[in-house]
Amino acid sequence: MPLTKEEVRAKLTEMGIAYEVMEHGPVYTIDEMKEVEGMTIEDVCKNLFLRDEKGKRHFLVVLDEAKSADLKAIRAQIGSTRLSFGSEERLMDNLGLIKGAVTPLGVLNDCAKNVEVLIDEDLRGRPRLGVHPCDNTETLWMSFDSIKKIIERQGNSLKFIKI
Repeated sequence: MPLTKEEVRAKLTEMGIAYEVMEHGPVYTIDEMKEVEGMTIEDVCKNLFLRDEKGKRHFLVVLDEAKSADLKAIRAQIGSTRLSFGSEERLMDNLGLIKGAVTPLGVLNDCAKNVEVLIDEDLRGRPRLGVHPCDNTETLWMSFDSIKKIIERQGNSLKFIKI
């Protein structure tokens, strides 16, 4: 069963991860995030759930909200077959997430460690990033180092790429 936002926050507290919570109505896109009152959109992460051509490998790409991902360039950097967006069913099966709630914190639901996390180099070292707590009605603010620690502690593959 996927973690609720309350369970995600409890897990982060248990791990000693510092975070701030910003509650808001449901948002499904970066454009909708821009409409949230008080949102510092420049610090929000955009997250893409991808799969390879045969559906054997799954990837979570984490990048700056203002960037666009070139799937061919990502493919070349990771040595994959053609990449495409994963279906909502695959997203739920692998990360326990729904469309609009994609987040690097979804690895907390990936007990099999099937999803490879790819993070844009430009996020490295940022003091404050916004990600959903597996639910699109909140944004959690934490450091890049905290996000990296969560992924590493969960045991998912982590690679830095240039977007």
